[in-house]
Amino acid sequence: METTVHQNKTFDTIDYSEQKLSDNEFANCEFINCNFSKSDFSAIDFLDCTFKNCNLSLAILKNTGLKNIQFIGCKLMGLDFSASNSFLFSMRFQDCLLDYSTFIYKKLKKTNFIDCSLKDVDFSNTDLSLAIFKNCDLANATFVECILEKTDFRSSRNYAFDPSENKIKRTKVSHAALAGLLEKFDLDIE
Repeated sequence: METTVHQNKTFDTIDYSEQKLSDNEFANCEFINCNFSKSDFSAIDFLDCTFKNCNLSLAILKNTGLKNIQFIGCKLMGLDFSASNSFLFSMRFQDCLLDYSTFIYKKLKKTNFIDCSLKDVDFSNTDLSLAIFKNCDLANATFVECILEKTDFRSSRNYAFDPSENKIKRTKVSHAALAGLLEKFDLDIE
C-alpha cells in the first residue's frame, strides 16, 4: 500500500478516535481540537507538526515517528512513548496532561515540559539531560537510572528521585524538594 503524504495542512475539529491511521506521513501539519483517543498511529511519521488542544489519550504509538513535535494544551494520558520510533525523536510539551504515560529508554535531552501534569509518569532509563520541567506536577513520577544532568526541576513540585540511582551532576532543584530527594534515608528534615 502506498503512503499518503500530507504537507502544510491544518486539520481542525476532526474525530479520529479509535481509528487506525495507517500509511500516512504528516510534515509541517497542524492539528487543532482533534480527537485521537485510542487511535492507532502505528508506523506513521509526524515531522515538524503541532498539536493544539487535541486528545491523544491511550493512542497506540508503536513505531510512530515523532520528530520535532509540539503539543500545546493536549490530553496525552496513558501514552507509551517508549514504543515509538527513536530515530530523531523530539518533542515539546506546554500545558499538557501526560499522567500515566511512559518514556522508558527514550532520549529526551533538552525537552521542555512547561505547565504540565506528569503524575505517575515513568521516566525509567531516560536521558533527560538539559530538560526543563517548568511549573509541572510530578507526583509519583518514576526516575530510575535516568540521566538528569543539568535538568531543571526548580519551579516544579512533587518530584522525588534517589540521587544514588540517577546521574544528577548539576541538576537544578528547589530547597523545598530536598526532602523528596533524601526520602530513602528516612531523615527528619525541619
